Amino acid sequence: MYKLFITTVIMCLLPTVFCRAQTESDTEIKTWLRTRIAILADTSMHGRGYVKEGREQASKYIRKQFRKYHLKPIARKHSYRQTYTFPVNTFPGAADVSIDGKKLVPGIDFIVDAGSSPFKGENLLFERVDLSAIKDKEQWRKMLTTFRYNNKIYYLEHVDSACKLLALKKQYFSMVLPIGCYIIPQKEKFIWTVNKETTHATVIYVKDSLFKSSIKSVSVNIESDLIKNAPSDNIVGVLRGDVKDTFLAITAHYDHLGMMGDRAIFPGASDNASGTAMLLYMARYFSSHPHHYSILFIAFSGEEAGLMGSEYFTKHPLVPLANIKFLTNMDIMGDAADGVTVVNATEYPKQFQLLQKINTDQKLLPQIKSRGKAANSDHYHFSEAGVPSFFIYSNGGKGYYHDVYDKAEEISLNHVDSIVTLVINFLKELK
Repeated sequence: MYKLFITTVIMCLLPTVFCRAQTESDTEIKTWLRTRIAILADTSMHGRGYVKEGREQASKYIRKQFRKYHLKPIARKHSYRQTYTFPVNTFPGAADVSIDGKKLVPGIDFIVDAGSSPFKGENLLFERVDLSAIKDKEQWRKMLTTFRYNNKIYYLEHVDSACKLLALKKQYFSMVLPIGCYIIPQKEKFIWTVNKETTHATVIYVKDSLFKSSIKSVSVNIESDLIKNAPSDNIVGVLRGDVKDTFLAITAHYDHLGMMGDRAIFPGASDNASGTAMLLYMARYFSSHPHHYSILFIAFSGEEAGLMGSEYFTKHPLVPLANIKFLTNMDIMGDAADGVTVVNATEYPKQFQLLQKINTDQKLLPQIKSRGKAANSDHYHFSEAGVPSFFIYSNGGKGYYHDVYDKAEEISLNHVDSIVTLVINFLKELK
């Protein structure tokens, strides 16, 4: 046993050999991550959004973990919080839809367009409108004048046809509708989001199978509230290394969509309680394994609203951006059965080759896919500001994304322990 121990130590000291990053077993790592994911995605966090103080509760939990692992604050007043505000449309109350007296289930039978204005109406008349009959923009403008507010529900068929006519992406269609309530049937899975603006209309996407028979009346009660200056904060801590003023950054966003009304919670377990849990694991690991460079840990808010937290940080950096040697952003870390994808791999080929070498030498992940630039997570504003950055996300799982099914119990954590080892070794080997 003594000889084996000495051999292992020597092998770990060799520059061309990579060691298992953790002293814990793979099962222990997964158990640790799963516990934190369950906390962050619990119903008590209300989806880490903008109603019932969901995001604030998540922020408090992360700050408590930062203190536990002895991270030092670098924001003003010795705080982990970097505070800022942005507008957000919220749904703090009712989100109810009934068809002929049958109440639909929010998040499962329907979702409300995230920019919708409030609307309330009982037993409203139901009128079908075939948008494929509209052949030019003049007909479109005339049709808009026929919509009446507060006495009808308009069921819009063939929205894709109207979007093609207007050269408009479907997600922006609600913005061109006048005041009133509109139902759009949808075959695809529901994907919700966050909107920083409101539309004149109230738009509800409903499962198309619910409209096979004749409909007599529809009742709707949607409460929404635009918060013009919603408070938010990035959580920032540092572990000082031998080189105090040069940083490796580990980042993840902790916010999610929150709640759509008082019944539908979007837990955001994979997106991105999983990445946040991994960030906390890295904080725990490096707190007991000092590093050559200082390590900056940032849990961003506002990602789902349009990368708001990372944009704010790059415009108001708490350390000089030029002093960040490399940034690794982790998002959607719930299942790596098919490996991971690295955004910006083509921008930083040497660093990507290092990742590949570690993975090959240790036989960690099934594959590491290369991807170019993309504005799809919090790495983006950093790389645009000249900070070398990777965004790593896992490939696998059940496909639950921005829906009510993205729950902690649905996450497998396949190969996620291998991602932990990969990232830790990668950070150790960066020169």
